[in-house]
Amino acid sequence: MLEKQFKPEALYNKVVHFYMDKKGYSKDKANEIAQAVVKRESQRRICKNEDCKHFSHDHIRNSETCLVENCQCHKFQLNKIIQ
Repeated sequence: MLEKQFKPEALYNKVVHFYMDKKGYSKDKANEIAQAVVKRESQRRICKNEDCKHFSHDHIRNSETCLVENCQCHKFQLNKIIQ
């Protein structure tokens, strides 16, 4: 099963409108929050394997195998392994 492709523009727009419409924040503050949210979500979806660095939607969810040709990643890593 593949994960849906991450769409940062859609997330950004949703966050900005939420903070402006529902929370009453200024446009600048809402944009600042949206940038932080999109950055955090982008980083969360990148494989932490040093040899891979592809997005999670480039991996098969169940087996975690990378779909990018010539990539040696055999498991999507959420956290960087410290040795």
